[in-house]
Amino acid sequence: MTAPATRSFQPFELEHYQSQHEHDVEINLADSSVQCVSTREWLSDDEQQRLLDTPLYYPMVNGTTELRRAIAELYTGARPEHVLVTVGAAQANSMVAATLLQPGDEVIVISPGYRQIWGLAHNTGCTVRELQLRPERDWRPDLDELDALVTPRTRMVSVVNPNNPTGVAFSEGEMARVVAACERVGAWLHADEVYAGTERAGGVETPSFWGKYSKLVCTNSLSKAYGLAGLRIGWSVSDAGTIEDLWRRHEYAVIAASAPSMTMAAMALRPDKRARLIERQRALSRAGHAVLHEWLSTQNGRFSVRPSVATAIAFVRYELPLAARPDARGASVGSFEFAEHIRTTQRVLVAPGALMGAEQHLRITLGYQADKVRRALDRIAAAAEEFAD
Repeated sequence: MTAPATRSFQPFELEHYQSQHEHDVEINLADSSVQCVSTREWLSDDEQQRLLDTPLYYPMVNGTTELRRAIAELYTGARPEHVLVTVGAAQANSMVAATLLQPGDEVIVISPGYRQIWGLAHNTGCTVRELQLRPERDWRPDLDELDALVTPRTRMVSVVNPNNPTGVAFSEGEMARVVAACERVGAWLHADEVYAGTERAGGVETPSFWGKYSKLVCTNSLSKAYGLAGLRIGWSVSDAGTIEDLWRRHEYAVIAASAPSMTMAAMALRPDKRARLIERQRALSRAGHAVLHEWLSTQNGRFSVRPSVATAIAFVRYELPLAARPDARGASVGSFEFAEHIRTTQRVLVAPGALMGAEQHLRITLGYQADKVRRALDRIAAAAEEFAD
C-alpha cells in the first residue's frame, strides 16, 4: 500500500482520540502501558529526599551525565555521547523524523502499528509505504514483501519492536533480514523499542537493534516496561554525530526534559530498581492476559486474539456483521463506530484498530488490576450484544 506524498497536515488520530476521552470515562483501556506506580510506592525514604532536594533549574540539555551513562549501559558498547535524553519516546521519534527526513523521501512503516512516524512522514511530505502484518500469519512480517518495498529511494525503515498493537517481537533472523534490507540501499533504520522488557514469560528481553547496523537510531522510554509514563523521559541512541544532529532539533523543541524527572529516571535504571519495576509490569500484564483468555472462552467466538509474547496490549478481533443493513454485503461494524458505542454506552475507552491500520480490531490494554479488566471486558461484551440484537 502506497500513500502519495502530501504536505497537508495529518493529525495523530490515535492520540487525539485518547486525549479527547481518556479522562471522561469510567475505565480507560485505550493506552498501552500498565497501571503506573505512584512516586511514594517505588522510592525509598532516601530517594524521596534526594528528589525533594533536586534544584528546579535548567538541567543538562542533552540529559544529565548520570542518566545518559545509565541508559548507555543498556546498550553494549554504547557511551554517554551516544545518548540524547528526550521528553518521552514520542519526542525522540519526532526528533528522528525532523532530523532524517526531507520532502520526497520514501519511508517504510509497519502496519498495524503506532502511527507516529507514519504521520510525521506524511507531514514532512514523504511517500509512506506500509509493510502489512496479517492475522493469518499471526502478525509475523513477510520479509520478502519488505524486500520488495525497499528501493533505492527508501530513506528510512521504521519498526516498533515488540510491535504495538500486536505484541509480536522479531526473531533474531527477522531482525537480520530487516537490517539487510536497509543495508542493501543505505536506508536509515529507526527502531522504536519501548516495549522491550514487556515479555510476559520473563527471561531474556527482546534484543535491541543496537550494534547490528551503522545507520541506526534506537528510541525507548520509561513508559511501557517500567510503569513510569508520567516521568515523560525517553531517549535516542545512535552514533555520536547523529546524536549531535538530533540534539540541535531538541534545543528548538523543548530545550531539556525536567530535572526532577531525570533524577527519578536515573534511580529507575539502577539494576535492582529496574528489575523490580519490570517484574511488577510483567506481573500486571500476565494477570490481565489471563483474565482476557478466560473471558474469550465465554464469548462464543465473537472475540478472538492471535498469539503474542509481549506488551500488556491485546489486539482483539471482533465479529459483528452488519446483517441488518441491506447495503452492508457481509461487512462488519467499523472499529471506530464500535469503540464509540462502547465509550458512549458503557463508559469504557478502547482504541479503534482503524487508527492503527487494521479494521475489525480493538486495542485493549490489560495491565491493570484484574477486577478492573474483567469489568471492562464484560461491558464490551454488553456493547457487542446491543449490535447483535
